[in-house]
Amino acid sequence: MKKIIVLLFIMMISGAAGSAVFAQDHAVEEGTASSIAGSIKYIAAAFAVGISCIAGGIAVGRIGSAAMGAMSENPDIFGKALPFAGLAEGICLWGFLVALLILFL
Repeated sequence: MKKIIVLLFIMMISGAAGSAVFAQDHAVEEGTASSIAGSIKYIAAAFAVGISCIAGGIAVGRIGSAAMGAMSENPDIFGKALPFAGLAEGICLWGFLVALLILFL
């Protein structure tokens, strides 16, 4: 489990670095003076989405595991366990919304 988290974190860092390079190239094309300041927002957006999606995935995994265990005991509990998985997936959505706010405001 820890190896997967470390691998996802490394992938997120490399994605942030790639977006910073893209932002820097894009800033040079437009002729802006501060390409580093412009690329910081892309790195921040990548971290916002990456960390929230990793946290959401961990939460959904734990909630899903507990829900399956509870449903093996009592199948009628499915309707009560489903909203909790939806709430955990909402973490990813909030990270995406934060990234949009970072990029466009």
